[in-house]
Amino acid sequence: MAPLLHLILQALLIGGALVSSVAGQNCGCSPGQCCSEYGYCGTGEEFCGYGCRQGACYKPDSKVDQIVTQAFFDGIKSKSSANCAGQGFYTRAALLQAAGNYPFFGGGGTMDDKKREMAAFFAHVSHETQNMCFIEEGNGVNQGSYCNTTDTEYPCNPNKKYYGRGPIQLTWSNNYGAAGNAIGFNGLNEPERVANDRIVSFKASIWFWMTNNAHRQMVVNQDFGTTIRLINGQNECDGKGSDMVANRVQFYKDYCSQLGVAPGNKLYC
Repeated sequence: MAPLLHLILQALLIGGALVSSVAGQNCGCSPGQCCSEYGYCGTGEEFCGYGCRQGACYKPDSKVDQIVTQAFFDGIKSKSSANCAGQGFYTRAALLQAAGNYPFFGGGGTMDDKKREMAAFFAHVSHETQNMCFIEEGNGVNQGSYCNTTDTEYPCNPNKKYYGRGPIQLTWSNNYGAAGNAIGFNGLNEPERVANDRIVSFKASIWFWMTNNAHRQMVVNQDFGTTIRLINGQNECDGKGSDMVANRVQFYKDYCSQLGVAPGNKLYC
């Protein structure tokens, strides 16, 4: 995952909000409107959904347990070898326990929106872990440190490595630090928790999904292509890794078909 990419996207989202909102930063919205997480007034999922500060905010209605059935979950794992490390690590029970901390995960928009979000999330999981086979990037062999030396808020531990771990592989020191603060573990000094605690592992991936706005892209914009850019755009988008993009898109379309929902048209980045 690209370091600090979510900050860039947030700036773009704020710019878009300036055009469509009717009140400025810090809100003070009219009755019936919502104050978005970025401090702008408006209506609809972008303002009243995940991150809504005040006003007529939507109540989340998560359907993860209904959409991600045991059969759906096991269907993904069945495509990987029985001796994969992930076979005994990733469980639906761990997913549901982790998801309970994020009620807007699979809990925004219409039922079709929720299904598309779950299809997108597991498309990336399937691509990054080879159908929940791997817990660590490259099985943790000969991986780089991924220390983001430009981020002074989260200084690296020189004895630790911050390569990809988990269902959507958490990467870079700043992401480990921020995820640890949000979830409740020492991400900079014990990044291996993401690879040896299945609840923390799913929480870290869901945290990244929600805070990097992948959730919003699927619920508001039905834009799977932008979720690719958010997760690994610097290596895959704009013609850099068309085969990898195609693989993610194929997973997404397959899962949309399984869940009985149209994938939409914004598939590539």
